[in-house]
Amino acid sequence: VKLFGSPISIKTITGKEPAGVKLIWTVDATKARQFLETWHPKFDLILVHINWLSLGGVYYVPDYVQQSIFDEIGEEKYIKLPKQGTNPRGVEISNEALKAITTDENTMSIKVEWRRDSIQYNAFKRWVDLWRE
Repeated sequence: VKLFGSPISIKTITGKEPAGVKLIWTVDATKARQFLETWHPKFDLILVHINWLSLGGVYYVPDYVQQSIFDEIGEEKYIKLPKQGTNPRGVEISNEALKAITTDENTMSIKVEWRRDSIQYNAFKRWVDLWRE
C-alpha cells in the first residue's frame, strides 16, 4: 500500500494485548528461515490494535524506529519463527519487539475505545436494492 506516494505496511490485530502480528504469511519452514536471514524493516507501519469493548489503539511506527529496535535486539529476538510441526500461518514480530516499537517515543499513537454498536442492516436487501436501481 502506498500513502502519499510512499510504501507503508498496515497490520491489524485483535485481542487484549497486541501480539501475533504477522510479518509474512507462510507455513514453510525453509521460507521462514530465509525470511529471518534477509528481512529488515524498510517501510513505515500503521498498526491497528482492536480490543473489543475496551481500549486499543492506532499506531504509526516510522521505519527508523523499527530499524533501531531491530538493530538493538537483533533479528533472532525481533522475529518469531513458527514452531516446527505446527500451523501458525506465518512469521511474527516478537512480543518484545512489538512492545518496544509501540512504546518508542517516536511512535505516534491514539487510543481507541472499541465498542460494538448494534445496527439494523441487511446486506442482502441492500445489494438487491442497489441492483434494482
